[in-house]
Amino acid sequence: MLGGIDNALFLTSFGGFAGVAILVVFLKWAFSSNKKMIVIPIKAGKKDEYGLLKPLPTPGNYIEAEMALLKLQDSNIKVTLTKTLQGPSLMVFERDYDIALAVLKS
Repeated sequence: MLGGIDNALFLTSFGGFAGVAILVVFLKWAFSSNKKMIVIPIKAGKKDEYGLLKPLPTPGNYIEAEMALLKLQDSNIKVTLTKTLQGPSLMVFERDYDIALAVLKS
């Protein structure tokens, strides 16, 4: 008799320690500091490096680009203002490109 009167009670008390040990191992794995989980700062690229987005002719400063962004958003056009190596640039999908040009000219 290991635990005195009841061996089953003595042995099941170690189940809690085993459960906590498994939980510790799982949490260490889940919240480990892998390089894959770290968010890398976004770097500016060229205007043609943005996949499906096409750059619109954009003014040279951010204030005018922001005004054009608001004008396009008021017209329900999905648009993104991003920093490129050439300065601020408004990006739209190809299907919205002609409509966005017309809105900016008006």
